[in-house]
Amino acid sequence: MTPPQETVYRLHNLDCADCAKKFENMVKKIPGVVNAQVYFSSAKLKVVGNVGIQALREVGSFENIEVFPEGTSEGLKHDSGSRFDRVAAVASGAALLIGWMIHLVGFPWENLFFLAAIVIGGFKTFRKGFNNAFKLHFDMSVLMSVAVLGAVLIGEWTEGATVAFLFAVSGLLESYTADKARHSLRTLMDMTPKVATLIEKTGEREIPIDEVQVDDEVLVKPGERIPIDGIVLEGHTDVNQAPITGESVPVSKGIGSEVFAGTINQTGAIKVRVTKENSESTLAKIIQLVDEAQNKKVTVQSFIDRFSYYYTPVVIALAALIILIPPLFFGQVWHEWIYRGLALLVVACPCALVITTPVVIVSAIANAAKNGVLIKGGIHLERLGEVNVAAFDKTGTLTKGLPYVYRVVTYQGNSDDVLTLAGSVERFSEHPLGDAILREAKRRNLKTKPVRNFLALPGKGAHGEVNGDVIKVGNKMMFPQSLPTRVQNDLMRQEEEGNTVVMVGKDNDIFGLIVLTDEIRKESLSVIRSLKKMGIKRTVMLTGDSPAAAGAIAQKIGVDTVLAGMLPQEKVTKIQKLKNSRSVVMMVGDGINDAPALAAADVSIAMGVAGTDAALEAADIALMADDLGKLPFAVELSRQSIKVIKQNIGFALGIKVLALLAVFPGWLTLWVAIMADMGANVLVTLNGMRLVRYKRRLPEKMPEVACTCSST
Repeated sequence: MTPPQETVYRLHNLDCADCAKKFENMVKKIPGVVNAQVYFSSAKLKVVGNVGIQALREVGSFENIEVFPEGTSEGLKHDSGSRFDRVAAVASGAALLIGWMIHLVGFPWENLFFLAAIVIGGFKTFRKGFNNAFKLHFDMSVLMSVAVLGAVLIGEWTEGATVAFLFAVSGLLESYTADKARHSLRTLMDMTPKVATLIEKTGEREIPIDEVQVDDEVLVKPGERIPIDGIVLEGHTDVNQAPITGESVPVSKGIGSEVFAGTINQTGAIKVRVTKENSESTLAKIIQLVDEAQNKKVTVQSFIDRFSYYYTPVVIALAALIILIPPLFFGQVWHEWIYRGLALLVVACPCALVITTPVVIVSAIANAAKNGVLIKGGIHLERLGEVNVAAFDKTGTLTKGLPYVYRVVTYQGNSDDVLTLAGSVERFSEHPLGDAILREAKRRNLKTKPVRNFLALPGKGAHGEVNGDVIKVGNKMMFPQSLPTRVQNDLMRQEEEGNTVVMVGKDNDIFGLIVLTDEIRKESLSVIRSLKKMGIKRTVMLTGDSPAAAGAIAQKIGVDTVLAGMLPQEKVTKIQKLKNSRSVVMMVGDGINDAPALAAADVSIAMGVAGTDAALEAADIALMADDLGKLPFAVELSRQSIKVIKQNIGFALGIKVLALLAVFPGWLTLWVAIMADMGANVLVTLNGMRLVRYKRRLPEKMPEVACTCSST
């Protein structure tokens, strides 16, 4: 038996979110299909199973949905649906106008033109409507078909033609707005180059991007997009990484630097060794995750889906009662109440309710992706807006996770002398503190001295001969216990402040102390302050670091609660306790190291995960660049999205209620009903699409929270 395979198809004429869901459900019922997903935002279908394309096309025919293999010339052809909608709207409008003109001048046969307007403008709707009615799917097409045919049967040709024309215009607008909603995702997809310049022994040649293999070497010239994820082997350049990380400033890249597909090489030619195939690149994963995000529904969308399922049959029943009861029991005129019932069918269609949430979610998630914030589903977008407790890891999140020399305390000579000796010894060390000392020595343009007999002492430090003296660099265990009082006091003071101290000396003489600390991110203070202004009630730092070090940093940036010396499982327990206090908890960490606590939180946010597959998969939301400053933007966008959804629902329901009240006194005509319904559809769509252009708030200017290097 052949194992089920996964195949992706391109869909054309997919301009309705409700139609997309119906199509998906019907595909799942095809024999041989294990699972299927329709991605409305990118007009794609993913099928797991053994099924032919003809079976998919037959299922799609009920909505005129065309199915093509992904990546073929057929699949890339222009969508014919919008062309048909344009022609139908124009032709139906022309026939309607001619019919009106003939009617005004008193010539006969105006109904022929009204009939032409009905057939041309309503053809697509009638075909869908009859197919759906036969399958007992009572949607907008069914309601509109009944309304137009009912108008014709009672002799209201002008009304029927007007409704058909306006509905054709509505279909055109729906196609247009659906295309606009997909534009941001298409922009991401278009960022991947189609070819790469492969470097071979015989020279260079261009090959399709899908043929590039791992460990191939490619050439990227200035001005070109980098075609694939890889490592720079030769050259130096500046790269615009905005498509991946949202960074506005180009990033310098040299030998050993990581580069990403879709980013723009700006200044120099570089040779890149490929580390991932095209389908596995960071950009490809972003596109896939953004695409899949639409299927993770927000709570309100799930409610609307259930509401619409029962709402449409209720509306049909109510329209039937309006048509039957007044003439049968109160002697009213049949024609008048049939007309009112038909108007109710038109205006009560739940389309505006159904489309509001998908448009908002797609627009918001695509905007976030452009700004380097990857939100992996509408449910996470919604949940982020409800957060009232923010928990942070310290190292690598609120701080840079990179020690630096904060101060040099001297007892003999000056600070440069102490750094020169320490740097000479640490030149042979692989310890992170040694790297920090060497960076500071380099920053001061200090030249290290030759060292003999270097020896590293794990847990203590290192020593080596410099100018015939054995120079010790390390902690207190490298030196006698009876330290001078001044040295002891300085050590105690620095440790109380949460700093790390490296002692430098020989034998029993202490030349100086090198004080190191973990540098606080410059945006940490503004982020904490911005979150509090947004209504986050409590900020918590969870760290395995010492209480002194954690407390010093928390005091500088304004974190409310510090929980230090915590093991990974203890972080999980604390997150669960915070959730038990009826709080919605957001956990922000630097990816894999914080995985248990991230998994326990209501919303998990991983930082700096560009190129890191495991972290991309683990978190609900990923900040692609190592930029904590994008967190307030993500929270703002989520809250604005939920606000827009509520606005749209309130507006759509308000229109329905007003229209319902207008039915009974006879104020609601068929053409007013279709105008109201079409207007509601367009307005909620345009309101949702505003989120595509939603700008992130600029971070507040805050004073520096980390001191520069100084000497004492």
